[in-house]
This record gives sequence, structure tokens and C-alpha cells, in this order.
Amino acid sequence: MSGDVLDRFASLRDRFPILSETVHGRPLVFLDSAASAQKPESVIAAMARAMQHQYANIHRGLHWMSERTTEAYESVRTQVARFLKAPDRREIIFTRNSTEAINLVAHSYGALLKPGQAILISELEHHSNLVPWQMLRDRAGLELRVAPITETGDLDLDAYESLLSDGRVGLVAITHMSNVLGTLTPAHELARLAHAHGAKILLDGSQSAVHRAIDVQALGADFFVCTGHKLYGPTGIGVLWGRSELLDAMPPFLGGGEMIESVSFEKSSWAGLPHKFEAGTPPIIEVIGLGAALAFMEELGAEAITAHEKALVAYTRDVLGGSEGVKLVGAPVDQGGVVSFIVDGAHPHDLAVLLDRQGIAIRAGQHCAEPLIRRLGLTATARASFGVYTTRDDIDALVKGVARARQMLV
Repeated sequence: MSGDVLDRFASLRDRFPILSETVHGRPLVFLDSAASAQKPESVIAAMARAMQHQYANIHRGLHWMSERTTEAYESVRTQVARFLKAPDRREIIFTRNSTEAINLVAHSYGALLKPGQAILISELEHHSNLVPWQMLRDRAGLELRVAPITETGDLDLDAYESLLSDGRVGLVAITHMSNVLGTLTPAHELARLAHAHGAKILLDGSQSAVHRAIDVQALGADFFVCTGHKLYGPTGIGVLWGRSELLDAMPPFLGGGEMIESVSFEKSSWAGLPHKFEAGTPPIIEVIGLGAALAFMEELGAEAITAHEKALVAYTRDVLGGSEGVKLVGAPVDQGGVVSFIVDGAHPHDLAVLLDRQGIAIRAGQHCAEPLIRRLGLTATARASFGVYTTRDDIDALVKGVARARQMLV
């Protein structure tokens, strides 16, 4: 069954122009999709078409190009709401990326928290879901708590609940999928426990949204963030979803045009959702590109994408994990399309350089998760991460490439 899934997805490579490129005279093997996914031709074409044939600023213009572009832009908001199973398209806020979306919540929802309350994160977090909360802690007199993980890389649920038990946690902010270990956290249970102890919960879906079907209502989230460039879309566009009653109560994040209802020199009043949180000229072309990327994913289907990813993870754990001198990092119960590893006698940076010379692109380092890497007792890891275009041949090339690099380094 897994072989059938991998074979069926292999033809998708032809829809990604960059994958026909060569690197150092070798076919490109791209295993760094967790950092940023490659773009299908449909996304590139949609953005070029919008710039060539209908570009104009949106919302304010009365000419036909502005109206046409506004319609294209706002249709993507509806598309994102459908993708996340959000109940109301007005709850979809466009940002530059997940980092900005998290900072928006830290500034705006954070302004509603009281000194003495706490924010709860976990040891799995990317810096984007750590640093904004440290900054909020320092300026607002809050406490920052960190839920530990187990030796396999799963969240310790007992410890998590214990950190909630005094009722002082106002907000939980936890990754839905680790960018280092691939750990899928039990989001629904995390949300249930948070709500039982009076806390709201933000899920960082930067990694999960591209690998798994997302239903923010079924997850029980209060906020959910994701980013376009990991969803086969462009950079410069991210998404914040929040419950409307929370967004309505939050003050604006940025001031300027579009987010206002009226302005005088004495005072200003704010527009309703979603525009209250979208100051200034938005990333128009990037939003249109995101719409094309979501259409591409919808065409494939979430179930098929997940099945392909699970087959790749299983195959990689088998063949790479069984290679001489290779140790896989973490063994979570539910693992998304990310596999971190170390190689005896080879620093991950040296390994990545030698693999690059063979046309194989991986990530090496701390993956913007320095506290997690230290928790694992390491200074860095190598990381292979997968997209819908990743094939069994890519994994086989990685295994052979690691073996060749190890011969040179050990």
C-alpha cells in the first residue's frame, strides 16, 4: 500500500519546475521542505498572471482592475476558511508569516492578560513561538512556563496538566507539529485540558497544516497560525485564525490605513474583522499565490497527502535508521514529514555541505529551536523533510549520500 502511494505521488515532480534543475551537475534531491516548500507551476503562473493582467490595489479602488483584484484577494480568505474549517471567513487574518501571526496574538491578546498570569509553552517550540512570549513576559509581568517532553520526543501530558492546575495560565501556545522531531502533539487533548483550567490555546500549525487535514473547530483551538511558504505558496503571506469573540475584544496590532473606520486628529475608531488587524496595503499577489497553492493541495486531497507522508517517514526510518553510523533523533508516537538524525564522527554542518555537493539539499543546525536541541543533549542535527514531490528515490539518494559523506569524514 505504501509503495502504491509513493509511486502515485512521484509524477508530481513534473509540476514543480525547480525540481528539473541540476546542482553541481547532479539531479536535485530536495529534502528541506520544512524550511520552505518548492512551488508548483500553478502558483507561479497565478502570481504572474495577476501582475501581468489585473494588478491594482484593493478595497478602495472603483476601477475594474481594483474590483477584479479585490475579488480575487477576498476569495482566498474564503478559501483559507474552508481549508482550516473555520466557521466564519472574517476570522481569517492575513499576516506576513506565522511569526507575525504569533506576535500579533502576543501583543493584542497579551494586552488582555493581567500581571501574575502565566503563558504555557513546551520544549518543542520554534523560536517564533518562544521569543514573543518572553518579550510579553518581560513587559507585562507574566510568568512563562515550559511543558517538558519525554525521551521519545512526545509531550509529557501529565506534566502539562500539572502546569495548568493552579488556574493562573491565561494562554497556552504550543506547536501542532515539531519542526525538529516531527512530533504531532495531541492538540485536541491539549485544548480540552487548557479550557478545563480556564486558559485559551494557540496552536502553531506552521508544519502541520501542510501534512495533515486541519479543523480548528474539532481541534478546540482558540487561535491557529500557519504560513504560505510551507504550503507550496509564496513567502510574505501567513494566516492567523482566531475565534471572533476573542479577535473582537483584542486591540489592533498595527495602525494605519484599512484598519480604521474613521479618523480625526482627536481620535480614530477601528474597522471590524478582519480589517482591524490588516493595516496598510496587504500582500496582494502573495495572497493570490496562496490561493493557488491551497487549490493544488485540495486537488491532491488531505488524506492522500497524509498517506504519502506516513509512507515516506516509515521508509526513511527503516532505510536511513538502519544505515551504519546513523542515529535517528526522537521516536514520537505520531510523526509528521520531518526526520532528524546524527551521523557518528560527522558534524551536521559538514554532512550537509558534502551532501550538497552530491545534489542533495538537507537542513543542518539547531533549526530555530535551540532550547529543544539542548534538551536533546545535542549541539545540532541533520534534518530531512518531505513534500508531496518527495520520492523513495530521494530517500535512497540520501542514504547513499550519507554513506559516501561518512567515508570522507570518519
